[in-house]
Amino acid sequence: MASPQAYEQPTINRAWEDFIAHIPTMLLIWIASVAVGVLGFLASLAITITTAWLSGNSSDAALPSLFGIAGQFPFLIISSLLGVLFVAVPALYYNSGEVITINAAFSALLQRPLRYLLAGILFSAATTIGFLVCVIPGIIIALTMPVYVNRIFLGNEPILDAFSGSFQAVYRSPNGMNFVGIEILAWLLVALVSICTCGLGALVAVPVSSFYLQNAAYHKGLIS
Repeated sequence: MASPQAYEQPTINRAWEDFIAHIPTMLLIWIASVAVGVLGFLASLAITITTAWLSGNSSDAALPSLFGIAGQFPFLIISSLLGVLFVAVPALYYNSGEVITINAAFSALLQRPLRYLLAGILFSAATTIGFLVCVIPGIIIALTMPVYVNRIFLGNEPILDAFSGSFQAVYRSPNGMNFVGIEILAWLLVALVSICTCGLGALVAVPVSSFYLQNAAYHKGLIS
């Protein structure tokens, strides 16, 4: 059972206040994500240059690039795990009712990293395939993310069960389509703010929308 405030009517003001309370945590997550991304790029560049130098006049010009991409892969994994925290922190907050500190956020991430990694791979693969097939299936899957992340981080059910359960919660519950409408509107507002601020506004809009949508999911009964 989540904290009482999770089931209250969501408002922009509350989402903003919750974001303000979590600024240190969100800021560090963002800094860590950027730092890992930069390190990954530098590692990839270094491996590519080193491989090209060692291969000399090798006819296989693509080999250095392949090694560079492979070297960046571990950093992409870490970056993706950090990115999930932008959705997981609101889920953890509404579950406990207490502000999620930096230590609490990273402790939660390190408790079951393999579960979160596999869950992310499944969701990313399903969403990508959905977009490639006909765009709309990808959007339909992507709209289950707030519920899916909540079930993955706060539940113990198998990943596939969490995936199918999230889909059913969003599209088969009485208030599911109402939540979908709210989520689409939130996406559009985040996109508008991001475009109008050359991307800088996303640093605020994305986490604020995450708090709002997590609260809305509880309020609509999609998460218990």
